Amino acid sequence: MKPRARAARALAVLSLVGATVAWNVSSAPAPAVAAEPLQSVVPVPVSVQAVPGAAHTFSATSKIYTTASARGVGDHLAGVLRPSTGYPFPVEDTTGTPADGIALLLGGAPPAVGDQGYQLTVATAAITIRANTAAGLFAGVQTLRQLLPGKVESSTPQAGPWTVPGATVTDHPRFTHRGAMLDVARHFHPVGTVKRYLDQLALYKINYFHLHLTDDQGWRIVVDSWPKLATHGGSTQVGGGPGGYYTKAQYQEIVAYAAARHITVIPEVDLPGHTNAALASYAELNCNGVAPGLRTDIAVGYSSLCVGKDITYKFVEDVIREIAELTPGPYFHIGGDEASATTDQDYRTFMNKVLPLVAKYGKKAMGWHEFIKTTTDTTAVPQYWGTTTSNAVVQAAAARGAKVLMSPANKAYLDMKYNPSTPLGLSWAGMIEVQDAYNWNPGTHLSGVPESAVRGVEAPLWTETIVTPAHVDFMAFPRLAAIAELGWSPWSTHNWDAFKVRLGAQAPRWTALGIGFYRSTQVPWDNGGTTTTTTTTTTGVPSGSWAPWTSYSTGNEVTYSGGTYRCRQPHTSQPGWEPTSAPALWQRM
Repeated sequence: MKPRARAARALAVLSLVGATVAWNVSSAPAPAVAAEPLQSVVPVPVSVQAVPGAAHTFSATSKIYTTASARGVGDHLAGVLRPSTGYPFPVEDTTGTPADGIALLLGGAPPAVGDQGYQLTVATAAITIRANTAAGLFAGVQTLRQLLPGKVESSTPQAGPWTVPGATVTDHPRFTHRGAMLDVARHFHPVGTVKRYLDQLALYKINYFHLHLTDDQGWRIVVDSWPKLATHGGSTQVGGGPGGYYTKAQYQEIVAYAAARHITVIPEVDLPGHTNAALASYAELNCNGVAPGLRTDIAVGYSSLCVGKDITYKFVEDVIREIAELTPGPYFHIGGDEASATTDQDYRTFMNKVLPLVAKYGKKAMGWHEFIKTTTDTTAVPQYWGTTTSNAVVQAAAARGAKVLMSPANKAYLDMKYNPSTPLGLSWAGMIEVQDAYNWNPGTHLSGVPESAVRGVEAPLWTETIVTPAHVDFMAFPRLAAIAELGWSPWSTHNWDAFKVRLGAQAPRWTALGIGFYRSTQVPWDNGGTTTTTTTTTTGVPSGSWAPWTSYSTGNEVTYSGGTYRCRQPHTSQPGWEPTSAPALWQRM
């Protein structure tokens, strides 16, 4: 789960046939073109019907109407639209079906959309989104955003018109669980960075956020009954930086921010291995009674709580109780992976005592797939992170009725390098280009685990090399969007040639949002009306001599060791990323 042993192109065209999305791929090579609005939505909806002549244009008098219990969704949409359009977009409650503006209504949606889907109707007079729940309305709002020009995401006023094409979209997810994980233990990421990532996740209908709070290199949340976990265990990070931790109020702030975006937080405390930060904080948690030093490397598999001590289970219960009290979601992730320093018998003993504690405090257990060998509880969720397509333990759990969360490291891990030149990330599970992240089927990936036994997908982002928000952007985008589509869209729509065109159409949106994404040459990126498969740069004024810990934008030019280099990707430089050794970031002029 974490770092371990470590030409001619067919043009994809989205055809709107009746009420379903059909994919046609021409046999003749054709130049890339920017996607039309109805051809640019990610994840692709279940059903789209274009309605010619029914486009809707926003104006300074446009309003947002909501069912009273969905007011938060209306406020969220208004918060997106107001800065870029300059229009006030007042949000008003309604009990009927408004004849103008944007209506967000609970009830009246087709039964097939379930609890998370929606129906979006765009007509000249009004836009109406109907759903059975506020979560469904929120999902519909994300599709509406993508039917508008990407510049709608800008934080400053932009020129209109703001026109949405006429259409009826009926949509619902393939899997109930579509997740992303951020590791804040290897490198600490403050509340602002986490909120920024949550905003990005929401746009792609991610509904679970897995927060990896503890590991060998850091403990990132206050536990009142064991205060040194945060103050000592959280005092450093990979590479020896200052580390950090969340107060309980800050953690609750993250949980509330996620909930406002219909995202459920899953906290993880990794046990019984990956515990050096805890062992360093309290000597009594060690079998020999001696606290080891803090660790700032990225090694794994060497730490273990002392399974035979009663104090171990008081510690674990206190941690679970205090974090569970702060977490309204149904799951508590207990880790369980890479416990190489724990014997198999001790591992089973430990889990047999800890899993009931999770239930005692009202949560269902989730863990990396190794733990599922210790329980027959079918409510426990194994998260498969392996790199093979067969696993007897997980297969047996699925046969018993357990639902598996799919995160194969060689497909879904966002911290794997794109290619050997990628300056960030690791490669123990292999290189993952965008097409690799997209071209696998969660419903058939693991032998003996049919789609009916798959709970969903999650894209983990481990942070051994991820220090800044710009690093998060570069490694998560565009691959996060690929995993999101695997989780939401029907497998019948899966087509790389179509997807890469829709993905390329996200570029103006990401640019407006300030996301410094990786411009894979596999994708025909829309660069403001033109689409290209190559990285574009702008002519910039030389920025002086290259220096570490400096923010560079695409087109900035620097001198280094007698040469001139142009920045290929926005990034904050670090030692080891000198232009001569980071060709993915710097082009020699």
